Amino acid sequence: MSILKQHRCPSRSLTHIPTSPRLHLVARLTCSATTTTTKPKSSQNQLVIEPRLETKPDSITPIIPSVGPPLSNDPSLQSTWSHRAWVASGCTTLFFSLAKTVAGAADTQMWFEPIVAGYVGYVLADLLSGVYHWGIDNYGDATTPIFGSQIEGFQGHHKWPWTITRRQFANNLHALARSITLTVLPIEILCNDPVIQGFVTVCAGCIMFSQQFHSWSHGTKSKLPPLVVALQDAGVLVSRSQHSAHHRPPYNSNYCIVSGVCNEFLDKNKVFEALEMIIYFKLGVRPRSWSEPGAEWIEEMGEAQSQVIVH
Repeated sequence: MSILKQHRCPSRSLTHIPTSPRLHLVARLTCSATTTTTKPKSSQNQLVIEPRLETKPDSITPIIPSVGPPLSNDPSLQSTWSHRAWVASGCTTLFFSLAKTVAGAADTQMWFEPIVAGYVGYVLADLLSGVYHWGIDNYGDATTPIFGSQIEGFQGHHKWPWTITRRQFANNLHALARSITLTVLPIEILCNDPVIQGFVTVCAGCIMFSQQFHSWSHGTKSKLPPLVVALQDAGVLVSRSQHSAHHRPPYNSNYCIVSGVCNEFLDKNKVFEALEMIIYFKLGVRPRSWSEPGAEWIEEMGEAQSQVIVH
């Protein structure tokens, strides 16, 4: 069939088509004149009505909000029995390590060396917390093997730092407790030296509880236990004022979160800046601290006044 000729169609009245509140039928008129080659016949105007469906926004369907901070009852902030089991395992491991240290010191009448070793472990734990914190703040992303979830968590922490105070105790510590159990338990079984045990006990204990120290550094003074406030003011635990400096641009200082005793030395001597230069020249990878902070780093203060310590 070939189209030989097209004619304009005279306007015709259409029967009214009822429409629903949400759907509208739009009529499109098409006029065509066709003549067959095998059986000629007079031109016939044909009126074709093709409905086109148009949709309007549904006022009933709820709008999904943009991603925001977790709510206080968010499952990601709640402790599970698995979390509690690992924290109990870590605490038990540390308790027996401490008991073995005291027993060994009593047998050898050697107390000074284990105490000094414990203090070295305390300082080293603060240093290690800073190195780890610096690493995941500046390198990698959510797809990084092993550390991806922690990197993503620390990125969210920069945007909503006060949410850490809503994370339940075992939820906050279970990952570190698992690592401490698997690391310290073999040393506890194989080693009987009270000096080594003293070092391991304090260092491992501070690392395991570092996230709780971190949480307390974001708490308000009136809601923290008086003993915690006293330890923060004495510099034994990282203070609220010291750690708050880490959450201000350019976000490249005060990384240590156990006691903060190493922060001054590391920042004054630009230790992390030197490491960043080495990594950049060796691997060509730039740290995030060299760039202007993105939206994911800008702290939202909307609920900062509603901090809650969850036990």
